[in-house]
Amino acid sequence: MENNIIYPYFVVEGRNKKQEIKNFPGIYRFSADTLLKDVSEAGSLGLSKILLFGIPSRKDSEAVSACGPGSIAAKAVKSLKKEFKDLTVFTDVCLCAYTTHGHCGLFKEGKREIDPKRTLSRLADVALSHAEAGVDFVAPSAMAKGQILAIRNALDKRGFRNVKIMGYSAKFASNFYGPFREAADSAPAFGDRSGYQLNYTDPAAALREITQDIKEGADIVMVKPALSYLDVIKQASLKFDHPLAAFNVSGEYALVKYGAGRGLWDEKKMTLEIISSIKRAGADLIITYHAKDIAKWLKKT
Repeated sequence: MENNIIYPYFVVEGRNKKQEIKNFPGIYRFSADTLLKDVSEAGSLGLSKILLFGIPSRKDSEAVSACGPGSIAAKAVKSLKKEFKDLTVFTDVCLCAYTTHGHCGLFKEGKREIDPKRTLSRLADVALSHAEAGVDFVAPSAMAKGQILAIRNALDKRGFRNVKIMGYSAKFASNFYGPFREAADSAPAFGDRSGYQLNYTDPAAALREITQDIKEGADIVMVKPALSYLDVIKQASLKFDHPLAAFNVSGEYALVKYGAGRGLWDEKKMTLEIISSIKRAGADLIITYHAKDIAKWLKKT
């Protein structure tokens, strides 16, 4: 099972940092040096795939710090690929953690309205900086129309045809993202993301988005979150002959942890039941914060 699991990490600027996150038990923000130590531990447990989220020390309205070799994610990728030759690194490509407004795109001048052209250009720049650092997969999560094609074209033009794309194809406007937004300091400063994320009452839209991402060149497509959308995962697995990931998100993880802490259920049994249901629904890859716990439990069996 470990080969099918992707473990998410949060990386921050500085050194010797391992920061607890208030409402996210067992998950930390790491500086690059402590990140290497934790990834080494994960590797010893058999985990070989990670998804990296960068948390910058400065933000602005244009997400400038998300781009270039000096970006927190790019620097972390470079360190990871130098240290771990067999590690598969995925990087989240979005703007919400890098902007003062906390939205996933750039706005039109003087308006609270996403500017599609500028957003796609900035997302492509972010993906290129990760590619230059040596990433294996970029994972655009902004739900910007045409983001897969824009990034694929930018990568190919610069000679990064070997860098693959995992699209957050069916990303719903969900209530299960709370602990993540605290971890990444990425909650919207105003409004919400329902204008560009999917409505949970419209599973047909998810299949349309997945279809489009495959046409645009996504190597892996994704359904996020997982538990409330097992029906969508199943439909996608039956409809598409394409690698499919599911994101067992922060709120789903926290529910298990807090319930186990209150003695409502056995954490191991509950976690393995959930992960099995996601796999049974048809996910080829599962992104989960439970990854290290699962790997430890399986090593003991």
